[in-house]
Amino acid sequence: MSTAATTLAQAEAATPAPPRRLFANRRDPSDVEDDSRKTNWWATALIAVCSLTVLIPLYLAVVVALKTPEQLASGTGFELPNPIRWANFADAWERTAFPQALLNTAIITVGAVVFTLLTSSVVAYALARNNHRPFFKGVFFYFLAALFIPFPIIMLPLVKQTSLLGLDNQVGMIILYTIFGLSLNIFIYSAYIRSIPIELEEAARIDGASTWRVFRSVIFPLLMPMNATVGILTCVWAWNDFIMPLVVLTDPGARTLPLAQFVFQGQYNTDYTTAFASYLMAMAPLLVVYIFSQRWVISGVTRGSIK
Repeated sequence: MSTAATTLAQAEAATPAPPRRLFANRRDPSDVEDDSRKTNWWATALIAVCSLTVLIPLYLAVVVALKTPEQLASGTGFELPNPIRWANFADAWERTAFPQALLNTAIITVGAVVFTLLTSSVVAYALARNNHRPFFKGVFFYFLAALFIPFPIIMLPLVKQTSLLGLDNQVGMIILYTIFGLSLNIFIYSAYIRSIPIELEEAARIDGASTWRVFRSVIFPLLMPMNATVGILTCVWAWNDFIMPLVVLTDPGARTLPLAQFVFQGQYNTDYTTAFASYLMAMAPLLVVYIFSQRWVISGVTRGSIK
């Protein structure tokens, strides 16, 4: 018995100890439980139902744009087109003077986005860093009060002023979008600027940087997430807006895509098939812009989360 016990003890001593885990709280893959039972099916169902509110209108727009007027009148609108009528897009191209309308819309949208990012960020920075002063606090609430003013109230005075100043053109539209977007954009920028540590600016000032240099080299690069947000909101607003170009622009050659698409609305009927084809054509540039710019938007958000 003593010999057997001695042999067993020697074998146990010779057996290598299991490797120690570098992280005590790391679980072995075999110990991982099945997480499928943790799926929130109620939330998943809600998301699926909400997605139908986007997918169904998009499907309806595509199938209507590919139908003939007779096919649209003989069914509910959800049937697949048979045969497909691609001529609707050619008709929409000609009737809306699509290249000129697209160029006008692009000029106004790009100009509005650029000037909005430059002006709103500067004003928001000045207000956020001086919010402890009564004057700047009053100016901040003055801009916020503009959020509660409906556009139809100031529409007629706006038309009169733009006509007197000669701003009933693309330049005037860019200025108006920049001004009318100040209220919401300042609110968005200010909340984010207050979260940026003031020590970053103090370090730059110690190195001799002026206020403009601090904003240009320190603050503005950190505003990339908000720049992406404000840029997207302004782009969608300026691209799809109908009422402001309708009351401001006086030159028929300067009309934007929403105004050009109004040609399909008649007094007694509406050419839905050609109209929906023009809607898809007007939506395509925004989709292309999003596809090529999404990586910059995501990188800006990521950069802002680790600032």
